Amino acid sequence: MARNIQSVERAAAMLRLLAGGDRRLGLSDIASALGLAKATAHGILRTLQNEGFVEQDPESGRYQLGAELLRLGTSYLDIHELRARALVWTDDLARSGGEAVYVGVLHQQGVLVVHHVFRPDDSRQVLEVGAMQPLHSTALGKVLAACDPVAHSELVEAKREPFTARTVTDLDELEQVLGDIRDRGYATDLEENWEGVAAVAAPIFDRHRLAVGAVGITGAVERVCLDGAVRPELIAAVRDCARSVSRDLGSGRF
Repeated sequence: MARNIQSVERAAAMLRLLAGGDRRLGLSDIASALGLAKATAHGILRTLQNEGFVEQDPESGRYQLGAELLRLGTSYLDIHELRARALVWTDDLARSGGEAVYVGVLHQQGVLVVHHVFRPDDSRQVLEVGAMQPLHSTALGKVLAACDPVAHSELVEAKREPFTARTVTDLDELEQVLGDIRDRGYATDLEENWEGVAAVAAPIFDRHRLAVGAVGITGAVERVCLDGAVRPELIAAVRDCARSVSRDLGSGRF
């Protein structure tokens, strides 16, 4: 049986200790409560502080939980609420559109697929929940980068690889593309990430009108496109799905 990593166990115990009270704790308090040497406790606290999981009051020197934990917790809740709200609408979209449907959220300079509805036929397909997609070359990624300032910053900083001859990697050109996406309310991917594959995606907003995710249809170019552009009925269906999920998240009419 694999053994637990002691330093991780100690860090977890430290976070639970800080979460259990309503006051800041000093180094001596933390070390004593956990039965650690001060030097050991200080090393763990310093690492947690560098990662944003712990904050130190500059005046008293005492420690408390950091904002990064709140962000991670909120992200967890948002993802699960987003997926729950999207279930029925994405099933309907896959059935009406005849293609695979994906829901994605921003994660580590990319798009994390949190929900995937198979194309409604008898073909062999692989579940892609947990897969990552690039921001600059996919419909999900581009619509998030256009509507979410944090995603936009991640796109600027990320390494933008050319996956096909159609992939746009130049930042100035991408900014023009993102501006067009903001104006029309949806993004497309015409063989920019995979040869022979096209997609269209629209943003999902929460009750604060923040873009918390995106939903899109992906399929073979010959089915998704007509005369070199995504079929208008698929664009309309994706946008309607995004609006429905957004309304369920409290976004209201838009």
